[in-house]
Amino acid sequence: MLKIYDLDEALTGILKRRPIDEFPVSESMRQRTIATFGADIPPQEAVRRILGDVRERGDAALIEWTQKLDGVTLEIDAIEVSDTDIAAAYDQVDSETIAALEQAAERIRAFHARQPFHSWMDTDSGGMLGQLIRALETVGVYIPGGSAPLASTLLMTAIPARVAGVNEVIVCSPPDRKTGRVSPITLVAADIADVDTVYAVGGVQAIGAMAYGTNTVPRVDKICGPGNTFVVLAKKEVFGTVGIDALPGPTETVVVADESANPAWVAADMLAQAEHTGGTSILITPSRSFAESVNQHLEEQVSTLSNQIDILESFSRRSGAVITEDLLEAVAYADDFAPEHLCLSVKDPWAWVGKIHNAGGVFVGEHSYEVLGDYVAGPSHVMPTGGTARFTSPCNVLDFVRVMNVIALDEQTARQIGPIAIQLAQAEGLDAHAAAVKIRLSE
Repeated sequence: MLKIYDLDEALTGILKRRPIDEFPVSESMRQRTIATFGADIPPQEAVRRILGDVRERGDAALIEWTQKLDGVTLEIDAIEVSDTDIAAAYDQVDSETIAALEQAAERIRAFHARQPFHSWMDTDSGGMLGQLIRALETVGVYIPGGSAPLASTLLMTAIPARVAGVNEVIVCSPPDRKTGRVSPITLVAADIADVDTVYAVGGVQAIGAMAYGTNTVPRVDKICGPGNTFVVLAKKEVFGTVGIDALPGPTETVVVADESANPAWVAADMLAQAEHTGGTSILITPSRSFAESVNQHLEEQVSTLSNQIDILESFSRRSGAVITEDLLEAVAYADDFAPEHLCLSVKDPWAWVGKIHNAGGVFVGEHSYEVLGDYVAGPSHVMPTGGTARFTSPCNVLDFVRVMNVIALDEQTARQIGPIAIQLAQAEGLDAHAAAVKIRLSE
């Protein structure tokens, strides 16, 4: 089950990064595109057509595409989920799950409330420089439906937005094919996270609605949340019209382990990641015997799980074990891979934290396992994938504010630095810039 790679082989295989637009479209998605559009068009073209229609026809397009793509007949007054339906959702979710959502929300809120984001400084010679921090006005959160409605992701995005002071937080999530309604657990999570409004619309059409606005769905300042290939391409397409958090690819975990680690626990962590469709689970270790032990536990544990098909598919594509010369090399290649989740299942994990520079989240030691981060530890589980941890950060309060520079100089400081501005403006051939300084210095 667990393919074991030597390092050289891994570097051209599972440790080699590919951009998101090179990931192949599944055959089922391809056939669905043909059935919908009557032609085998590229995913980008399908996305542009849907977005263009939503931009042009608004709610009418949302209703039509929801029927075509989700098989749900959506009445215009049912696009917005009513308070009555949200209240009724509590009767459809067991009390233990509601309590777990509330406890997770409390920890997420408490963690993000501690994040500082103000900056002011005095100048040496007078005046003041700094930054004004202003929350975004409206944020849209996209939550997929299907077999695994990600209520936890709703908490992990909407709550940091609220902590940042966002005035309006909305959620778009597709209606279920059988019931025609948004998942009850999604509605409960939205209520717990203090979301303003939930809309029963999903897919590309939801991204278009939040980007352009319709009579029912408001235009937002920023769109957050995961989705399938078409949703990600839609977010990419509307960027510039609206802000986006990221272009999330398949989820991924890298476990760096030595022989002190518990192989059964490592196997369980890898299976949990592989449970997501297309998920990547990679073990990097200097011990081949440890990798073989993990494989034995994987084979034993997978037989007890309900999602065997998805898990085995994930392991057949982008998962495996990589054998390195020593632990230092293991950590170095894990860091170079820049994974979404980097788990240090080693004897002295804190000794290695300082060597990690590229990861969405670092899970220090075997008691800080990734599933706790998924649900209840506190920091947002919305983290950069596809190697983008090299230049971007997990979802946090700063994602939901904008910074305005403030320059408030006194006359003395302005006169002191004015000649520098003149010199640079003239060097760039911008005489009017230089003149705007000279007219003040001459008085």
